[in-house]
Amino acid sequence: MKTKKIWANFSVQDLERTTKFYQQLGFKHNGASDQLTSFFFGEENFIIHFFLKDILEPAMMGPIIDSTTGNEIIFTLAVATREEVDSCEKEVQQAGGTIISRPTEFGKGYYGFVFADPDGHRFNVFQM
Repeated sequence: MKTKKIWANFSVQDLERTTKFYQQLGFKHNGASDQLTSFFFGEENFIIHFFLKDILEPAMMGPIIDSTTGNEIIFTLAVATREEVDSCEKEVQQAGGTIISRPTEFGKGYYGFVFADPDGHRFNVFQM
């Protein structure tokens, strides 16, 4: 599988509170919208997006755990073309992963699918 970028997505209840918290810790803000706030982490500027839970949960094709009682992480792998998305789906199946949702459009300009690794960790693969 050839991917061009990876970042993390977390669900939150309050964007303003989340933005304030990470700014207070000194992380560089990567922008915001009415659905998310985003920050750069580390020297290589790893990005973590903090989405409102009701925005992120439907895209995950299942419930997001209560992060106050368990651990949560969702990685997104970006590829360049729709053909690469389709190819990645086949690679995941061949490697023993579980396809949670087949490749489809996730809103205008987004195409991808969700899979779980053998331990159940979910990933998005999509082209945007």
